[in-house]
Amino acid sequence: MNKSTLAIAVAVGVLTQQASAAGFIEDSKATLGLRNFYINTDNRDGAGANKNEEWGQGFDLRFISGYTQGTVGFGIDAIGLLGVKLDSGGGTNGATATSYGGTVFPSKSNGEAVDNFSSLGLTAKAKVSQTELKLGTLQPKNPVIVTNDGRLLPQTWQGGQITSAEIKDLSLVGGQIEAVKGRNSSNNEQMSISGANTRGTKFRDSNKFIYAGGDYKITKDLTAQYYYGNLEEFYKQHFLGLVHNWAIGPGVLKSDFRYFNSSDDGANGHDPLFFTTGNYNAPNGKGKVDNNLYSGLFLYSVAGHTFGGGYQVSNGSSDFPWLNQGDGSSNYTITDSQIQKFGRAGEKTWQARYAFDFAKVGVPGLTAGLVYLHGDNIDTVNAKGGQAANGASEWERDLSVAYVVQEGPLKNLGLTWKNATWRTDLPNTRSQDENRLILSYSIPLL
Repeated sequence: MNKSTLAIAVAVGVLTQQASAAGFIEDSKATLGLRNFYINTDNRDGAGANKNEEWGQGFDLRFISGYTQGTVGFGIDAIGLLGVKLDSGGGTNGATATSYGGTVFPSKSNGEAVDNFSSLGLTAKAKVSQTELKLGTLQPKNPVIVTNDGRLLPQTWQGGQITSAEIKDLSLVGGQIEAVKGRNSSNNEQMSISGANTRGTKFRDSNKFIYAGGDYKITKDLTAQYYYGNLEEFYKQHFLGLVHNWAIGPGVLKSDFRYFNSSDDGANGHDPLFFTTGNYNAPNGKGKVDNNLYSGLFLYSVAGHTFGGGYQVSNGSSDFPWLNQGDGSSNYTITDSQIQKFGRAGEKTWQARYAFDFAKVGVPGLTAGLVYLHGDNIDTVNAKGGQAANGASEWERDLSVAYVVQEGPLKNLGLTWKNATWRTDLPNTRSQDENRLILSYSIPLL
């Protein structure tokens, strides 16, 4: 029995005796989230399947307890996930011999999508004053670890986390992750990064990711951030951030500055099986983690309009590293987009964006957004160590339209359409078009 499981068992025993205590039941909440998800990816040019397509219904049942009374309050949370296949595209689910699964669902040994998949996660928790400890299933989101929720069911993690808000204007967090459950999986697995996460005999992973950091509100409009993350045997990462809101005329200008410094750790510094992707003078274009990523994003919001622009530079001899098992993941860069991440070694990316809230013209619940990103100066190395691309480029255009019913029997029913186009001149890389349709509804049970 690992440490997290043992801690949950002890907590459940305590709660069995104290569950009647005021606060545990009275402050509890239960919600059933429903998500109907369809995705269609059109792979342009090159060899292989031209289309990946899947459709499913997701169920996300969550119970969040209150806390028992006393100096130390105890509680327990639970999350039950179920994904049901409605269609796997007639064999175009996107599964390959080396992939984790299909686009949405896990795959059988013959590559076909499973009919359904499910999981249950429990989290024991304790609270003293403004400090909270959680052990078990987690969904952290901070600059060095981001939970992905871009498919039918969300990604979850196993470990422990402590948060504290004891000091005014300062929020702190620290934790250790031991395993991850992918968004198209029922199984907990260890963690990896791009380059080492190829499925099969050469897959390399780690069962220890530690993170810590905090946000400090210098003024009501200015927040400074520092976070540290370490995936044992792969990389160490420092993050500095500064967010400022400035009232200008009738609107507000938000400035978001981010800096990541990433370097190798353990086996990644010398073992080719642990190497990551990037531009190297070495066979197969892989090497140790070595990346500095700078970015700035500016958003001006006024009368329902949001105009934005940003710039990002990825320096060093490796691509930007983040927790990535090859089964779908997110990171905290300003370029983490529907299809691509734009964090390749040497890449320089600019972006422009626009969003509008139609409530300002009498249609509450309707929103739309458009983002365009263009990255260039990408250099890559081929399997023989020779230069494969010199100054290659890529661009992506993301369009989203969403509507949430505001009243009546279908109140809070949401419908979202996401469309993306990605083009690149990188060698042996297929451009893509993608559409997603998402129908969501949340039912409060407690």
